[in-house]
Amino acid sequence: MEFFQVVERRRSIRLFEQRPIEPDKVQRILGTIQSAPSAGNLQSYEVYLVRGAQERASLVRAAGDQDFLARAPLVLVFCAHAGRAATKYGARGTELYCVQDATIACTFAMLAATALELSSVWVGAFNEEAVKQIIGAPRDQHPVAILPIGYPAETPSLRERRPLTDAVHEV
Repeated sequence: MEFFQVVERRRSIRLFEQRPIEPDKVQRILGTIQSAPSAGNLQSYEVYLVRGAQERASLVRAAGDQDFLARAPLVLVFCAHAGRAATKYGARGTELYCVQDATIACTFAMLAATALELSSVWVGAFNEEAVKQIIGAPRDQHPVAILPIGYPAETPSLRERRPLTDAVHEV
């Protein structure tokens, strides 16, 4: 799929077919994550693959009962790894660069999933401490995004976007 088609086809999907994702597609997504740019190439993020029904159900509760998390066959949790970023960038790495790295990696995963005819939805509303406990993340890692991925069982229309004239400012 051509890049601009991928961007145009990406939608936030909350209804997934109950079928597993082929291992080669999962590996392609993970490989794409690894290709994401990062501050100083430190790759100051960690990705947790959540496939177990019990763990996905726990994520539902940690994310305010967003039950579609349990219906996705694969859920990726992206954590900012503050310790990796701090080694080179100190406080700025800890407070910002690791978060940027994790969000860029998540965006690459979303686009890769779309290119593979899978779908996803970015989840940012969750109890960070509960998610850390579910995935077993150490103290210096902080969940910043949850990404359920699966085959879409819905086809929502394109939602209206803010006009570029409101968002882009020439200086």
